[in-house]
Amino acid sequence: MYYKLARNACFIAMITLSFSVPGCTNEGKQLNSKTKIEITTQNFTDSKTKVTFIELGSLKCVPCKMMQPIIAEIEKEYADQVKVVFHDVWTSEGRPYGQKYGIRAVPTQIFLDKDGKEFFRHMGFLSKEKIVEVLKKQGVE
Repeated sequence: MYYKLARNACFIAMITLSFSVPGCTNEGKQLNSKTKIEITTQNFTDSKTKVTFIELGSLKCVPCKMMQPIIAEIEKEYADQVKVVFHDVWTSEGRPYGQKYGIRAVPTQIFLDKDGKEFFRHMGFLSKEKIVEVLKKQGVE
């Protein structure tokens, strides 16, 4: 029962500058207001990839942890066509990416085409089969 409650609490947690969901906190870390992180799609895309797969989540939430092996498989199997990027949005380093993409829950998967334009977004756990389906629509084989 606790597992189910914790999983749901993590999933529905809103991405803000601080979190108050028990079991899903960032240990009170705050983004330093003097820290400037420039975020552009150029950070993610390059000329040899067909798709950039961005996973915005946390290493501390259950659905996000369930996504980690899937992300690793996608990265390995499609290394020459798909660039995989993970950001832990519950850290000061990853939080700006969550803000940039306006995520409302974790995990959120965002797929960018070769030009850096978003073509698909999903919130929550996403199966490998569905990810492969999304990639194939962009010509990934």
